[in-house]
Amino acid sequence: MNLLRTLATVSSLTLLSRILGFVRDFVIARAFGAGMLTDAFFVAFRLPNLLRRMFAEGAFSQAFVPLLAEYRNQREAAETRRLVDRVATALFLVVLLIAALGIIGAPLLVYVSAPGFAADADKFALTVTLTRITFPYILFMALVALAAGILNTWSRFALPAFTPVLLNLSFIGMALFAAPYFDPPVLALAWAVFLGGILQLAIQLPALKRIGILPRFDFAPGDPGVRRVLSLMAPAVLGVSVAQISLLINTIFASFLASGSVSWLYYADRLMEFPAGLLGAALGTILLPSLSKAHTDGDPQEFSALLDWGLRLTFLLTIPAAVGLALLAVPMIATLFQHGAFTVEDVLQTRTALVAYSIGLIGLILVKVLAPGFYARQDIRTPVRIALLTLAATQAMNLIFIVPFKHAGLALAIGLASCLNAAMLFCGLRQRQTYLPQPGWLAFGLKIGVAIAVLSLTLWFGMGREADWLAATALTRILHLSALVTGGGLAYFATLWLLGFRAGDFRRQTRN
Repeated sequence: MNLLRTLATVSSLTLLSRILGFVRDFVIARAFGAGMLTDAFFVAFRLPNLLRRMFAEGAFSQAFVPLLAEYRNQREAAETRRLVDRVATALFLVVLLIAALGIIGAPLLVYVSAPGFAADADKFALTVTLTRITFPYILFMALVALAAGILNTWSRFALPAFTPVLLNLSFIGMALFAAPYFDPPVLALAWAVFLGGILQLAIQLPALKRIGILPRFDFAPGDPGVRRVLSLMAPAVLGVSVAQISLLINTIFASFLASGSVSWLYYADRLMEFPAGLLGAALGTILLPSLSKAHTDGDPQEFSALLDWGLRLTFLLTIPAAVGLALLAVPMIATLFQHGAFTVEDVLQTRTALVAYSIGLIGLILVKVLAPGFYARQDIRTPVRIALLTLAATQAMNLIFIVPFKHAGLALAIGLASCLNAAMLFCGLRQRQTYLPQPGWLAFGLKIGVAIAVLSLTLWFGMGREADWLAATALTRILHLSALVTGGGLAYFATLWLLGFRAGDFRRQTRN
């Protein structure tokens, strides 16, 4: 398997999802703006989304994929099939219970996650209703994560990468065509979440059937494989979800700030998630099965080389993305969201959050690359200890930054904490000699620095005045932003080419 080609495939499909995600946010911003209704929905959606990361895509995948790779490489096919059936059954029952409890306890969850909403009875009641509609999403996504883990272990990466597109299509369709039939119209967004979960699960099932691993009900909680997954997953819940927990706590802080603060943070986070998903999630997705196989095969050189490859790609692509987000914050936000109910003030307030987030983008993506280095070896405790330290540091920085910087201070705390998390993960891998850097890092870093300087100058002089972006027509913004992104990308990669970089240098072949 060519990892670079696989990364390009996964990133391309992720790009499609992210583009549709921006269309979705454009539609939501135009229809609802940034105020009470969107604050209520984003809080309601964040709760099941947090649990999705904790119990489904995040912790479950990190625990399940290495064990599944071990079974597939070292055991009989019947044992592997039995593991899948029993883990799927246990996951379904546990998450079904969690979803039911979430629906019943929605008022308490909203009060805990956004206590500032309690001062407005209507806002609080709306958030509770939205939460109850969206909460079953966690059940659908838990099963989607199971299916994606199986398909990725069998080197079927394309379909899991495409699946999130369906959620965005659900949002767009419901916001455009169904919202007028709901009272209040924002309820359509909650039902879009519910529908999107069903669609994402439905598209995975035929693919599982084709490889002969469609799960069957087999309740055996005492199975050794199930117990191993649960023992690995329990601490991993915190280890891989520290960013989501920080976002949830940030929501608590933001609920006491000016109306719109939750929405400003949401839109800034959505922009930051574009490069984070395009590179970080894609790299983490393809690296975990390969690292798990290298560990199972007892090949430490291959294991270290895979990490080195991932780290070089991260620095090559993430630093220019962070610079672009910071410099082009107003052009991007104005182009994507300044329509309808989304005002100039919303653009400027979202800008401050996005600039703060961009500081930590490199750390956020490095965590996606470094954490699999521990999980592939079924070492959960080290990332958990690091996550706890990171979470504590985040809250300390929240208290320091929230007064002078308001909502942007909350974003800055998450960004800096991500860098701290990545630094500690890196040190842990180096101390264990799990990762040994390949030669050439100094020259690599110097060349990246030169290319970043060229990129920064290109964007700075090409952007013009921010005030012009706020007053420009939609077409002018689109054309100017497209030219900036294209010109900046060409300047960056042309500089790298002149300095000796070639795409072939980043090809990496692994065995399926």
